[in-house]
Amino acid sequence: MKVLVIDVGGTNVKVGMDPKKDPVKIPSGKGMSAAEMAAAVKEATADWEYDAVSIGYPGPVMNGRPALEPRNLGAGWVRYDYKRSFGKPVKVVNDAAMQALGSYQGGRMLFLSLGTGLGSALVADGVLEPLELAHLPYRKDRTYEDYVGLRGYKRMGRKRWQAHVDRVVELFKRGLQVDYVMLGGGQTKKLKGLPPGARLGDNSRAIVGGIRLWDETHRRHTDGAPTIAS
Repeated sequence: MKVLVIDVGGTNVKVGMDPKKDPVKIPSGKGMSAAEMAAAVKEATADWEYDAVSIGYPGPVMNGRPALEPRNLGAGWVRYDYKRSFGKPVKVVNDAAMQALGSYQGGRMLFLSLGTGLGSALVADGVLEPLELAHLPYRKDRTYEDYVGLRGYKRMGRKRWQAHVDRVVELFKRGLQVDYVMLGGGQTKKLKGLPPGARLGDNSRAIVGGIRLWDETHRRHTDGAPTIAS
């Protein structure tokens, strides 16, 4: 099966089918709606052949559909008919969960995506559980995302931003009792060294995760969370 993978971010929408090739990048931003995303992707991939579509969505997903409108994009994502628009079977999962699925290396893994915002997912003994840690309170009436996302980097500068990344990784690693923390997202390029217990992921793993969503060796729970078969 040929799978078109769409990784929706607050800065760019990344589109690909082969993790060994650089994805096509489409600028997004606060005004992009679901319809505009779909139109831009279809235009960029007009000569591509694919059988199914995987969409990594920057927000909570319930029963295979966005549950809330995204904070860093435009409106119209919750009710949009993705299957009708692309004319193919479509699976929608949280974007961090999709990258986590492609990054998993065994044991208990916490995946944190440092991008425009903060994405998170937990994989425990092969079972993928999407998380929503970004908007939990952290310090001074601000959230974790306000400190380790792009806004925090711009407000504090690289050195203070990285100090908070190190602290947040340690807090979550202990609190969720994971073996390691996998870091992904565009902001990882700004890190000068990795926090203890952290590993640096590859953004191409989002493409791997999107392909794995359709792999027959990966089952799905009734709540929509993929499970990696042993």
